[in-house]
Amino acid sequence: MTLLSPVWTALLYLLAAVCFILALKGLSSPKTARRGNLIGAAGALVAVVTVFLSSRLENIPWILGAIAVGSAIAAPVARRVQMTQMPQLVALFNGVGGGAAALVALLELGHAEEPWVRVAIVFTLLVGAVSFSGSLVTFAKLQELMTTRPVVFRGLPVIMGAALLAAIAASAVVVVTGAVWIAIVLLLLGLATGVLLVLPVGGADVPIVISLLNAFTGLAVAASGLVLGNVLLLVAGTLVGASGTILTRAMASAMGRSVAGILFGAFRGGSTAGSTAVSDRPVRSSSPEDVAVLLGYAQKVLIVPGYGLAVAQGQHTIAELQSALEARGIEVVFAIHPVAGRMPGHMNVLLAEANVAYESLREMSEVNPEFKTADVALVVGANDVVNPAAKSTPGSPIYGMPILEVEEARQVVFLKRSMRPGFAGIENELLYEPQTTLLFGDAKDSLTKVLSAVKAL
Repeated sequence: MTLLSPVWTALLYLLAAVCFILALKGLSSPKTARRGNLIGAAGALVAVVTVFLSSRLENIPWILGAIAVGSAIAAPVARRVQMTQMPQLVALFNGVGGGAAALVALLELGHAEEPWVRVAIVFTLLVGAVSFSGSLVTFAKLQELMTTRPVVFRGLPVIMGAALLAAIAASAVVVVTGAVWIAIVLLLLGLATGVLLVLPVGGADVPIVISLLNAFTGLAVAASGLVLGNVLLLVAGTLVGASGTILTRAMASAMGRSVAGILFGAFRGGSTAGSTAVSDRPVRSSSPEDVAVLLGYAQKVLIVPGYGLAVAQGQHTIAELQSALEARGIEVVFAIHPVAGRMPGHMNVLLAEANVAYESLREMSEVNPEFKTADVALVVGANDVVNPAAKSTPGSPIYGMPILEVEEARQVVFLKRSMRPGFAGIENELLYEPQTTLLFGDAKDSLTKVLSAVKAL
């Protein structure tokens, strides 16, 4: 006997599904993202409690123990992770979801008698395994446990094709016979396919693949909902799959690339991971005091934050600089590129940590016309997203990518650690233009010195 009737179970599942939909709606804007997260967490809690109260569960102590162990690991990790490591955390969480869906499908195979259920099982097995192993490789790349550059070797396309064909053949056998050992082979083929799929991806394409694998996990979870006869899993998985697909397409569009080009571009030299060579061409460098003069006597300043700002944890300092400039009557706006950093919204979240007003943040399409009226464009830790080669150099790894039109500003100041190129591995010709000056050093240290000099004006 269960504590909840089928009617109450259905109503609570409906409540959880509504929470998930509202969570996605909230996550669509930086203003409501925190509330969206809380609503989504509440929906997940309702779903888990409903399962306990509406099902005849066995081995409850083991289930509770697994939840306790998982919570003990996940909570401290999530609280302590640095903003720059958030994509790696997302990749791990995503991979665990795909792997869990695959294992559940494997365990359910022995109870599946109808062919359509076995179809759902093999789909969950294959896609969940691809998501699991692929997510681990993306984690290793972003964490720099392995090279972030594309890994391509002779015969890789042939091996990928052979693995995929073998997986399709194994899937057909499992659907017809229900053989568990063939399903295990299918699981292993899925794991191999996930690794082979992600190895050729490098540079700024890796976060986009994380989003794609997130969509894969959603589809695997949706299919496992069919296997288990659980409507909520079906709804939640479909939401994740759809939102992950939309996000992947949006990120690819922001990079000016196709999803196919991202996955297989390295085979023809089209990845965004290029050279790491440091240029020795002369540039015009400046001191913090000189930069402070440029900023302090401007009328309008556009700040372009990038990954370097996140690495240096300079968001609070740049927020103070904004306040100091605005106290002098200067208009200050943050220009946000969709793929600045390593994930969508990275810069929005980073600046929100420092309590920068949402009204100061402008998306690329909105802010680009304003560069022509800006006295100074201050680029902090960004490179490829402001590189004019995206518009002027056919054949460049980033050609066709929409960029922030920083070159239109009267004066451009770059805060950089060194002359090393960005993810794309190509030189930024804007660094050598006469209106550009560079301030070398750690972004937080440089901003602190500039802030002090502005206050002293």
